[in-house]
Amino acid sequence: MRTNSITLSLLPLIAAAALTLNHACGQAAPAKESKPDDKKVEDTSKATAEAAQKPLPADPEERFKLLFTKSYLSGRWAPLKDGVLGEERTGDKYQIVSVAKGTGDNWTVSAKLKYRDQEFVMPIPVRMKFDGDTAILIVDDLKIPGGGSYTARLLIYERTYSGTWSGQRGGGMIYGTITSE
Repeated sequence: MRTNSITLSLLPLIAAAALTLNHACGQAAPAKESKPDDKKVEDTSKATAEAAQKPLPADPEERFKLLFTKSYLSGRWAPLKDGVLGEERTGDKYQIVSVAKGTGDNWTVSAKLKYRDQEFVMPIPVRMKFDGDTAILIVDDLKIPGGGSYTARLLIYERTYSGTWSGQRGGGMIYGTITSE
């Protein structure tokens, strides 16, 4: 994850949930870099490739649950101000612990977040719309104590996501891939 004090990116997104809170708090922690064991990298790559080859469920809600349970969103983002897209940035990675369906279109996305030196799981209320095999995650005017309010849209298709967010301190666009544990 990458720190950016200009954008409050993904607080409302998730994914909007997880993607958002880290940037919103201005405390997204850079991913720790360590020299991985070649065998572990190879095993992880094989497992990821195998998971990507398995077909996703046909039911849109089941598909979303599968994609967003114990998953990571890894991608890029760019600030957006006054209709002008800023420089693209890489290195964003967010962990989604689980999703739960409420009543109607209401869902809760539980994202693992880091704020300063503390990690915690935050339940983020979202609305979900489904059109065939595509899910749209919606956050409207989500109020975060001490952090303002945020609006976001995140489109989820297959194992990819793309979206936009806006808040009091800025906004932007994001995109990336979804992998499962």
